[in-house]
Amino acid sequence: MTKYKGFLPLVVTGILIATLIHYSDGLAVMSVDFGSEYMKIAIVKPGVPMEIVLNKESSRKTRTMVAFRDGERHFSNMAHTTGIKFPQKAYWYLLNLVGKRFDDPHVKLYRQRFPYYNIIKDEDRGTLLFQHDDETTYTPEELLAMVLENAKESAEAFAEQSIKDAVITVPAFFHQTERRALLTAANLIGLNVLQLMSDNAAVALNYGVFRRKNFNSTMQYYMFYDMGASSTVATIAGYHIVKIKEGTRLETNPQVVIKGVGFDRTLGGLEITMRLRDHLAKLFNDMKKTKTDVRTNQRAMAKLLKEADRVKHVLSANADHFAQVEGLLEEKDFRAKVTRAELEEMCADLFDRVAKPVEDALRVSEITMGEINEVILMGAGTRMPKIQDKILEVVKRKELGKSINTDEAAALGAVYQAAYLGKGFKVKTFSVKEANLYPIVVDFEKHTTGDDGVEVTRNVKRTLFGRMNPFPQKKVMTFNKHFEDFSFSVNYGDLDFLTEEERKLIPSLNLTSVTLKGVKDAHDKHGKDAESKGVKAHFRMDESGILNLDRVESVFEKLEIAEDKKDESTWSKLGTAIGGLFGGGEKEKSDQVETVEQADETTEQVSDEEQKPDTEAPKEETKTEEKPKEEKKDDTKTEEKSEKKNKKKKGKSDKNDKKDNNGKTDDKDGKTDDKDGKKDDKKDDKNGSKAKNETKTEEEKKPKNVIYKEDIVATAVNKDLPELTEERKNKSQKRLKELRKIDLEKVELEKAKNSLESYIFDMQDKMSQEEYMTCSTAEEQENMSKLFSESSDWLYETPDDTKKEEYKTKLKALKDGMKDILMRFKEREERPKALEALFNMLNHSNYFLATIKNLSSLEDPVFTEVEITTLEKLVNETKTWRDENVAEQKKVKDNENPKLLVESIAYKIQALDREVKYLVNKAKTFKPKIKPKVTINDTKSDNNTKKEKNVNSTTEGTDTTPTTEKPPSQEEEPPVTESAEDIPVQDNTDTSNTDDSSEETQSKNMADEGDKPSELDDGTAESNTPRTDL
Repeated sequence: MTKYKGFLPLVVTGILIATLIHYSDGLAVMSVDFGSEYMKIAIVKPGVPMEIVLNKESSRKTRTMVAFRDGERHFSNMAHTTGIKFPQKAYWYLLNLVGKRFDDPHVKLYRQRFPYYNIIKDEDRGTLLFQHDDETTYTPEELLAMVLENAKESAEAFAEQSIKDAVITVPAFFHQTERRALLTAANLIGLNVLQLMSDNAAVALNYGVFRRKNFNSTMQYYMFYDMGASSTVATIAGYHIVKIKEGTRLETNPQVVIKGVGFDRTLGGLEITMRLRDHLAKLFNDMKKTKTDVRTNQRAMAKLLKEADRVKHVLSANADHFAQVEGLLEEKDFRAKVTRAELEEMCADLFDRVAKPVEDALRVSEITMGEINEVILMGAGTRMPKIQDKILEVVKRKELGKSINTDEAAALGAVYQAAYLGKGFKVKTFSVKEANLYPIVVDFEKHTTGDDGVEVTRNVKRTLFGRMNPFPQKKVMTFNKHFEDFSFSVNYGDLDFLTEEERKLIPSLNLTSVTLKGVKDAHDKHGKDAESKGVKAHFRMDESGILNLDRVESVFEKLEIAEDKKDESTWSKLGTAIGGLFGGGEKEKSDQVETVEQADETTEQVSDEEQKPDTEAPKEETKTEEKPKEEKKDDTKTEEKSEKKNKKKKGKSDKNDKKDNNGKTDDKDGKTDDKDGKKDDKKDDKNGSKAKNETKTEEEKKPKNVIYKEDIVATAVNKDLPELTEERKNKSQKRLKELRKIDLEKVELEKAKNSLESYIFDMQDKMSQEEYMTCSTAEEQENMSKLFSESSDWLYETPDDTKKEEYKTKLKALKDGMKDILMRFKEREERPKALEALFNMLNHSNYFLATIKNLSSLEDPVFTEVEITTLEKLVNETKTWRDENVAEQKKVKDNENPKLLVESIAYKIQALDREVKYLVNKAKTFKPKIKPKVTINDTKSDNNTKKEKNVNSTTEGTDTTPTTEKPPSQEEEPPVTESAEDIPVQDNTDTSNTDDSSEETQSKNMADEGDKPSELDDGTAESNTPRTDL
């Protein structure tokens, strides 16, 4: 196990790193700013904060468009190109159709703008369908799902990992049906929508995130004016600092609240483009270049629409510009001059509508223009000078704010929210409170008995979520005096603030019909001995602005006598107190409260009483929740009294102990007296506390209110617009998967076709070069030329439905034919370089071999004889192999397969390099052996130094005290404090400071000792030469 001791930490570290990499692979989140014409995609992943995604065309914005041609789908710019040639096969501006009935005014307007679409009615749902061909129809949700799938693929390709979670922006004026339809589209492709975020709230969040230090507890108001392709929205947002509960602590964080919203669903850049397109069509007809009216040609009108959009953008910065289209109709070109004044004149009525969203936002927010700090522009439509002039007129400002990116602000704000809602990121909290634009009420029937005893039924309407109520939010609706099963409906409230045309855009005022079952059973079960507190319906408007009915329950209150807790032990009480201290006693309740507060939601009570909300039920519930706390308080008071008594007893006993100690009494007597005193005190306490315990028991036996709740079965049916059934959803998901499979197969087929085509062109070019012709025979050249020609003809004549396997087979045959020729060319080009490298390696090895041979004569050699012999043998064999193979290769022609391969040369170089590196590493780690020696330590009286004496010396009794007149001999050398291991090698030969007499003495001693080897002659210890400098 010890040999794996250093290996186990590496294995554990590797596993942890692999786990972290796998865990971070799915942490990325995305956002989609879903516009009518374009969408912007942003991602957040580990290491990449808030980045806009580039699509396949390397563009930062992608057209929300899908086209079908030749059995495959096209997206973005490719779909737009297809739409110009085949307008009826490309679908765009789909956001204007989602969640709409067939007879919706928006659908009618869409058909007027794009008459080439075959739109039919969905008889099952009452919505619309696109009739693509005789057998295929598509719902708007399916087409939107395709666009979202393309956005998801672009984000995954950019992030280089899979993405499942997203925040999608929607127009602020989207009602319940439109929001649910968009969620359905995302569900069809398996995209988990963290939140449907209003685009105005996303822009406000993006603006506030980078200015969070500018906000304080005082509300600061900003207006955002957003004119997009098909709609215009004016928003008043308020920023301030609030305390929000994060887990178990309160934190101070900024918050943005939507205070007012005004909108115009049809005022946008598309309407301006359509009018300019019609103007260009009129100009072309006036030229009378053809007898055909250009308005009757769908392709010509699509070309004019594209040109009108381009000219509109140019006129935003220029006074005039020429519109031109080549081959517009019947091969006739079109060119005409358009001025900005003409464009403003034809859109004069549209510019008059610019002020209305601002006025509506101010009216509903009850905020004056003077309270707004800045008016900030958003959307491409606000780039028009005339639009900016109109905004300045209504807001009465000298300049407008242009401090944010009008194209990307919403996408970046939404992706910040996605990172906040995601599981893998920790971002600074910036709370967002959106506003409900359409009031929601609850309608139900209430049965009452008049004075004459006749039962009267009347309809009651109660407001559930008023206009501009913030969300996310929870509310509870209490139905009093309902003892039988009943039903109620959730509807839109008063919509008088909308125009007649805007009210027609809402499919139905009735949102949901709810039927309750189990009310009578619950009343029969508890009604006899308990008081009914009504039926409570818990509603929730979530982060996406969608209304949900979470649960319905029937509540009863009953008076009961609490259980006697007299037998509860002290340890049980102590455990309960400790558990309550750490939240164990009321864990379930605290979790529920924390969940609501973490979601930044509020809960309100709504009653069905006519005059005022029913406030009794909430108070009773509150009292019921607070009663356990009162019981704890009583217990605490009792415990505090007992603790005080115990403290008094302890004080008395302490005084007695002190007296005993001061008086020096006997310990046994003192202990006996203390025990007797304690017994008497306990008897008195028991007699005195009996009355108190009896009083406490009577208090505990008083009746207390207990709440009982029975769940009621609620069946909700949407009445505004039927959703897709599960069967149709499964069918749509299957169709989308098949289309996805076809797209992948098409990509692989194109890849195989391109690979074959590029290989043919590349090899034909190479076979015409002299270098490749030299490496091939005439027969091979003729065969390959014929094969290339046949493959090229087959490639261009083969039908489009050819399988990718056939292309791969053709490519493999060509590669097999060119294999030998390419190998010969490669060997001829790389062989000289490889031989030069081998030559250098041999020289290096020879030099190294000569060096280690010189070191082999040492007493303690670094390398063994076997190692030296092995290297020498390898060098000689490599030289012989090289010379023989080079001679053989010279006999081989260039168009023949070579004898000497570059790969073989590389193996020889590798073998030499491995052997030399092994020996070099051994030399680096080599440690020479040190011979042991015997030393005698002798201490002098004058300097307390050590004396080293030679073992072979026979003059042990001689006086060793040095004199200044005569230098010491070898037997009389002075003591040295340094050991042989501590003296550097160069000190062994440092005898420059010795005089002639010392040299003579050393020579004499050496002569006397004969040819005996010295202990330090290997240079590893100090010299025997006496040192006169000491």
